Amino acid sequence: MRLSEFQRAMREEFGDVYAGVLMREHWLAALGGTATEALDRGVPAREVWQALCVDLQVPEARRHGRGLIDPRG
Repeated sequence: MRLSEFQRAMREEFGDVYAGVLMREHWLAALGGTATEALDRGVPAREVWQALCVDLQVPEARRHGRGLIDPRG
């Protein structure tokens, strides 16, 4: 997952404003920081997206990102 795909998935799943709040404020215990901090440390966007999906209980069917091709299919 490219960073642009991650950003698009965040906006489409959570909306423009809330996606930004989640990026800066939501603590991801699995990654030891916020999504922004994890990306800054070099954690792959796919891993950050998956951690957010688990924490925020995004349905499995949307975990590849709304409007994105399921990489497993």
